[in-house]
Amino acid sequence: MNDLVFRSAGELATAIAAKEVSSVELLDHYLTRLDRFDSQVNAIVARDDESARAAARAADRKVSRGESLGPLHGVPVTIKDSLEVAGMRTTGGSHRWGHHVSTVDAEAVSRLKKAGAIVFGKSNLPADARDWQTYNELYGTTNNPWDATRGPGGSSGGSAAALAAGLTGLELGGDTAGSIRVPSHFCGVYGLRPSYGIVPRHGSVSGHAPGSLAEFDMAVLGPLGRHADDLALGLDVIAGPDRDNSPAWRLDLPPSRARDLREFRVAAWLDDPFCPVDRELVTVMETMLAAVRSEGATVIERKGPVGLEETMTLYRPLLMAQSGLIEPDVSYSALVEHSMAEGAAAGPASELTVRFRDWHAHDERRQQSRRRWAKFFDDVDVLLCPVSPTAAFPHDHRPDPGWSVRTLRIDGKERPYREMLSWVAPASLNYLPAAVAPIGATRDGLPIGIQVIAPYLHDGTAIRFVQCLAQTMGGFRRPPGF
Repeated sequence: MNDLVFRSAGELATAIAAKEVSSVELLDHYLTRLDRFDSQVNAIVARDDESARAAARAADRKVSRGESLGPLHGVPVTIKDSLEVAGMRTTGGSHRWGHHVSTVDAEAVSRLKKAGAIVFGKSNLPADARDWQTYNELYGTTNNPWDATRGPGGSSGGSAAALAAGLTGLELGGDTAGSIRVPSHFCGVYGLRPSYGIVPRHGSVSGHAPGSLAEFDMAVLGPLGRHADDLALGLDVIAGPDRDNSPAWRLDLPPSRARDLREFRVAAWLDDPFCPVDRELVTVMETMLAAVRSEGATVIERKGPVGLEETMTLYRPLLMAQSGLIEPDVSYSALVEHSMAEGAAAGPASELTVRFRDWHAHDERRQQSRRRWAKFFDDVDVLLCPVSPTAAFPHDHRPDPGWSVRTLRIDGKERPYREMLSWVAPASLNYLPAAVAPIGATRDGLPIGIQVIAPYLHDGTAIRFVQCLAQTMGGFRRPPGF
């Protein structure tokens, strides 16, 4: 059974349908593993064993009656605690929503349930999903299963840690600034940031009050799993128009541009002086690239069409303006006053309180950037680049609202913590799909992932590439002791 829980979500559904294992048996085993291992990780911060067992029993009855089954039938899954799950607390890691009990499911959660998934818990995240470390005052710190002195990334850190430790069958997270991609990289699992706009975010309290309907720029929901196939299955279940738009349109994503590695045209951008990448990571990525070449892929070394420095000048103002939405009214009013008094000298205050006229100008520059990226992909299928400049780093919970106190250690030198933004920014800013796949490890055994960026709405191309890469590089590895 211990090996069974590390299978892909699709394989688990197949095993349940074939009566190799029942949904109740599988759920109970995940719950037993939670009791045994989660004290080391603190990935799952809320459980609903009773409701999950009732749903699992109902799933098993369907199997016994020979009824038609969904693609995730009977599979136990967990959900990031920024997404509403009916009957459970949904806090976003924040005291503001600490007592909020959801009465409805987020749209994406509802789709997972309709596909047969059994939701049994919520995974941890940083307060308001605003860090690449996972800790908050409500639920404490989540540790990396590969090294408990280090974080699992953020903000979907509980999601990735739970998968790596074998505590859940599939996870649903969110990503605006690498929140799916960084944890996947740090924990050695697969993650997908879908193209912006193809997965409804209704029911997210990340940046929203519960019940909000307004969209959040650059923010997406996406699947995390232990296997590349989980990304395809998860996206197929959760993508598509919401009910307001479904009468008029449907989602019809194009197939992958290539089916195996020898058909792929690959651009590689493995390092950059604007945001240097630790040499250990570059070496592993170069080894991966050599393997891809040996399989027949066409590989060229080519930077993205918009450099990291220019990307950050476009991305940061849009991201900071959005972050201002999370500020409480009193503190936001103070920021407005400070910005009006000091102008550009107000620094972050002016970015958090940007005028719509200025936001629109930033957005126009972003749209021009998107055009350049679309042209870039005319003769390239995917771009391979780092997820971050480092592997998982030690816990550092010093208060740092402006990202000016904490640092990253890259090749023995201190670098600004805000450089965690640099490599995730191109896909976020330009609404592009980006998948992350494990490709190796540091000398200390910490996972290393590669980011695979594809053209807008070509999510299938990014997913197919990581599926092919898994066959070449070996895919997910189980952390020692789990």
